[in-house]
Amino acid sequence: MAASVRLNPGEHAALLRSLADYFDARGVRVWVTGGFLRDLLLERHPYDIDLAVAGDPLSVGPHLAESLGGQFFPLREERGQARILLPERRLQIDLMPLRAADLEGDLRRRDYTIDAMAAELREIAEGNPRLLDPTGGLTDLRSCLVRMTGEQAFEDDPLRLLRGPRIGTELGFALEPGTAETIRRLAATVTNAAPERQRDEIVRVCSTESAGAGLRLLDDLGLFGRVFPEMEVTRSVDQPKEHYYDVLGHSFAAVGALDWLMALERPAGESQAAMWSRLWSELGWLEGLREYFREELTQGSTRLATLKLCGLLHDIAKPETKSFEANGRMRFFGHSERGAEIASALMRRLRFSTREVKMVATMIEAHLRPIQLGQQGAPSRKAVYRFFRDTGDSAIATLFLSLADHLASVGPRVSMDGFQAHVALINYILHEQFTDGRPVLPRLVDGDVLMAELALEPGPLLGKLLAAVREAQAVGDVATQEEAIALARSLLADARAAKAE
Repeated sequence: MAASVRLNPGEHAALLRSLADYFDARGVRVWVTGGFLRDLLLERHPYDIDLAVAGDPLSVGPHLAESLGGQFFPLREERGQARILLPERRLQIDLMPLRAADLEGDLRRRDYTIDAMAAELREIAEGNPRLLDPTGGLTDLRSCLVRMTGEQAFEDDPLRLLRGPRIGTELGFALEPGTAETIRRLAATVTNAAPERQRDEIVRVCSTESAGAGLRLLDDLGLFGRVFPEMEVTRSVDQPKEHYYDVLGHSFAAVGALDWLMALERPAGESQAAMWSRLWSELGWLEGLREYFREELTQGSTRLATLKLCGLLHDIAKPETKSFEANGRMRFFGHSERGAEIASALMRRLRFSTREVKMVATMIEAHLRPIQLGQQGAPSRKAVYRFFRDTGDSAIATLFLSLADHLASVGPRVSMDGFQAHVALINYILHEQFTDGRPVLPRLVDGDVLMAELALEPGPLLGKLLAAVREAQAVGDVATQEEAIALARSLLADARAAKAE
């Protein structure tokens, strides 16, 4: 039941000692549990510290947060849980009261065996803990298995149905067969969990390098359609012969392509490794690109996770917009625009932030534009300018979505020539935007100047003139304020003449 183990708390050792000193001074017993302990045992870098407190976290938490220079938040007040955020350390501490009369009883009530282990906080800080393991978590950890502690865990909190496959995806572990079967049987109850909690699990799946496989696992367990009922219409929807998969299969494949395209290390497969190397050798000139995708958009969600979610949702409107021409050709007119609407509603239902919703909607609406830009050869500077103007903060991600869309369309039939052509187009577009200082241009005129010079009032026409001047400046047609005013004057005259006809 209890075993001595050695582990290295690494950079967290000093913080753990401070926490132990704090609780010891108050006579409060505390144990390290959950994912933090599991990750230390796996020699992974943990980001969240889970503490089981023989006391009231809601009472002790605020003062502890103040002493650490952190921020205190009641997490689930009805259960007495609290969280302390330490932004400078990029770390959070979750405080949970013991839910049973003793620690062993508390551990048995947890969801998965590999998270149902505990050790004294002081012993963890010193690196020689005695591990309390009543459900065999250490054995499962060494066997790379995610096993439930019992079915009651899912009845206590249906979100745990999602947690198991999410943990397996993050760790590369398999679900124990009996656990998988129980999840399938109870899958319908996952909708009883709060939407924002479902969202957080999905974001964590999308934050891994196995997001495509993770989403397929959710589908195999009967969870995917419960969390994303809007996606069910894409199942078994055929596409033109150029596509290898049906719409849902294509969506999963797009996420899978982003997994290896955006991986920090060279993929294992020979074909993928060659394409990955080609992509990043071509784009090596654009410094900070990989770091850009790993920036946080919101707490716990990065640009890359949001891009992968968009890869899943980008063709969500294809079933609704599917039609056939007289010659039998299959078309999906308007699926980008309609898809942006459906995906936005889905993400709002799951309580995604306004920024994330806007980014995904913009990418979906524009996901065909990169290919369209290159249909007549190298795109013009004006076309590139308009693309970046219209997509804003989503522009770069949209280019990578387009590449993943191509890979998911052709599937195993992908050719290096076709891939290189697509990479070359993306590289050209990025070069047009991010070389010679073109992304940052001084404003030649503003609304006040044009109103004074052209005797205009504020309104849509003024906005259109300013946008036209900005575009002309971006492509080099105007370079001075005088030229900008002259262009605006000419465009205004044309607009008035057209209105008079």
